[in-house]
Amino acid sequence: MSGFPGQRPIHGDAVHITIGNDLLVFAGKISTQGILRDGRGYAELVLPDADPQQRRDLERAGRYTYTLYLEGEELYASPGLVLREVRRGGDGALVVTGSP
Repeated sequence: MSGFPGQRPIHGDAVHITIGNDLLVFAGKISTQGILRDGRGYAELVLPDADPQQRRDLERAGRYTYTLYLEGEELYASPGLVLREVRRGGDGALVVTGSP
């Protein structure tokens, strides 16, 4: 499945985020969904915040793509995105927001 995620969350257990030639891998409770903010569409990715270096790498990313998996099966592959925000959610999760 590719394109832009819908407004219903898609839940997985691993995500591969590609930033240039680098690959970041997160495992755990992960979700993605499309959100609408100020009339613009964004892809929101919610990750476990385990490795401070990976968070710093994400914060420096200009463009990225990601692929969400559940039990090794690809659930969603994003288009190329421009990083808009990296923040910590209320439950301590890392929230990454991007737009095409």
